[in-house]
Amino acid sequence: MTVLALFAAALACVGILQCLFGLAAVKGFARSRRHRAEAFDRPPVTVLRPLCGSEPLLEEALKSCFQQDYPEYQIVFGIQDPADPALQLVEKLCRVYPSRDVRVVIDPTIHGPNRKISNLINMLPAARHDVLVISDSDLHLPENYLDRLVAELVKPGTGMVTALYVGAPPASSGCLAARLGATQISHGFLPGVLMSRLMGRQDCLGSTAMFTRDTLERTGGFQPLVQVLAEDNVFGQRVRELGLSIALTDVIPAATVPEPDLPALWQHELRWTRTIRELAPGSLCASLLQYPLFWSTLAILTSGGTVEALALFQASLAVRAVCIRLIDAALADRVGRPAIPTPIWMLPLRDLLSVAEIVASFCVDEVVWRGHRIAATGVCTVPVTDVCTLPVRGTSGDLN
Repeated sequence: MTVLALFAAALACVGILQCLFGLAAVKGFARSRRHRAEAFDRPPVTVLRPLCGSEPLLEEALKSCFQQDYPEYQIVFGIQDPADPALQLVEKLCRVYPSRDVRVVIDPTIHGPNRKISNLINMLPAARHDVLVISDSDLHLPENYLDRLVAELVKPGTGMVTALYVGAPPASSGCLAARLGATQISHGFLPGVLMSRLMGRQDCLGSTAMFTRDTLERTGGFQPLVQVLAEDNVFGQRVRELGLSIALTDVIPAATVPEPDLPALWQHELRWTRTIRELAPGSLCASLLQYPLFWSTLAILTSGGTVEALALFQASLAVRAVCIRLIDAALADRVGRPAIPTPIWMLPLRDLLSVAEIVASFCVDEVVWRGHRIAATGVCTVPVTDVCTLPVRGTSGDLN
């Protein structure tokens, strides 16, 4: 084998070890977070759900918000376009659940480039309670979602509670893009978050963020975040600067992965990757080590297809496949919905796509965010040009 092939093989071995460490982190999380009978105060909660456009499974995701097993909570939906199709689904669910305390805020006011934060600024005056949770529109919530979030928030020293999430492609869809996106979230992003927490990081995962109104005000409120692309990261940093911790709840919602094709998935994931590059370029480069199938493929190509390189690829594939199955099994009782198995043949493509996105993130200075091109250079967002008038994606601008 050539020097380059040996180097690639060594990196593939590192990737295999990282897969195993990720699995250990997930299993440790699952063991340590068994639901316990706890006595704690359950204050009233306002759920803030920004909406923007329609997508597969949106009605199911919104319905889960109405079905929370919690004593008293309000739901505030925010819509910026009165013709938004999501409004019809909200009205339908309000008729099905007439006893729920629901407010719908329709306000087109744009306060800055970050449209999710603009929506939240418009929604906040309608919130009746002092405990607030931002919950993205594409999340499918377990019935005890609010209960478990509050269980963490009431602990002394906690300023914010966030939640992991898994990817959920439409069950009836054989769409390759949606399946690739789902396995990246469930088997790449999620173990990575847990490993980073073991190393001391406490990040806000933007799809879920629970906090009190007082904490929000002490961090400066939503207004300063309206200029920031990675608003969840900045919000979490400001909470930590107050000397408060960011807790991780033990329930895991599922997030719809609705991308219909590979170009759409590429745009969405490139936005994530480009944002990480802006925030932590060193960590992004280091993340290349977590793709053993890419490195073992490179070892095959640079070695001329030696037996050793082929065996390393097979070992990488076996480890990745087993880790994915065991992660799904470990999290089954946290997620509340069965995982859709990831075909083994899809894994090499997933690793190659992830590496390509990391490389591409160093070649672009703008991203597509809900149908709008956004400059990604610097901390602030600067709109470049709108490519459509109504965003086709309904994820409410999350960075998950």
